[in-house]
Amino acid sequence: MNNKIHKTKGFSFKQFSIEGGECGMPVSTDGVLLGAWCHLSNAAHILDIGTGTGLLALMCAQRQANATIWALDIEESAAVTAQINAANSPWAERIHIELSDINAVTYPVPLDVIVCNPPYFNSGEQSKTQQRATARHTDSLSHLALLTRCKALISAQGRASFILPVVEGEAFIQLAQQQGWSLSRLCRVKPTEQKAENRLLIELSLQACQTEYQQLTIRDTQGYSEDFIALTKDFYLKM
Repeated sequence: MNNKIHKTKGFSFKQFSIEGGECGMPVSTDGVLLGAWCHLSNAAHILDIGTGTGLLALMCAQRQANATIWALDIEESAAVTAQINAANSPWAERIHIELSDINAVTYPVPLDVIVCNPPYFNSGEQSKTQQRATARHTDSLSHLALLTRCKALISAQGRASFILPVVEGEAFIQLAQQQGWSLSRLCRVKPTEQKAENRLLIELSLQACQTEYQQLTIRDTQGYSEDFIALTKDFYLKM
């Protein structure tokens, strides 16, 4: 592993812009899907774990007026990037970016919503770029540690939402249920009708509940599908 700096591209949305900076992961469809899909109704206190560029924090701020949003990252370059993006947004006073480890932070109130686009590779070759490796591999934050910490921080009625590849996501759900979480919503995402599902959008609750199952196909023969447009149109410029 070397310490080569990974510069990521900027991205413009309808109500805010992302300057990529020296962040491990650029704006991705995964992040936009999670930010648009997660339930935020009545959420007053929201946490974005591993914020990267600040994308999820900004999406939550746009969607949920008056909510206080905390966002953290263990990479200094990512935290700096997220701070710049939050400061340049219309919601700067409501977004608080921290350079910190999730295991080391506390909050003044139980959290209503936690969102996280977590590291997901448990094995395999790591990126030669330190920031990208940290963002993509579970070495710096295991899924068990993530679930344990979320359980400690969330309110009894709170919801925690994640996006993961299918194999890792199914293992994550099993692990969560072993830790006392309930699967409240699950959306299986396919890039096209012809391709297999490749992502799971996962919502967990500490309350016993029935699972709401959904499916989403990103593209059809005409381009982006109606469902994908409906979900993301408040954010993407050309939707």
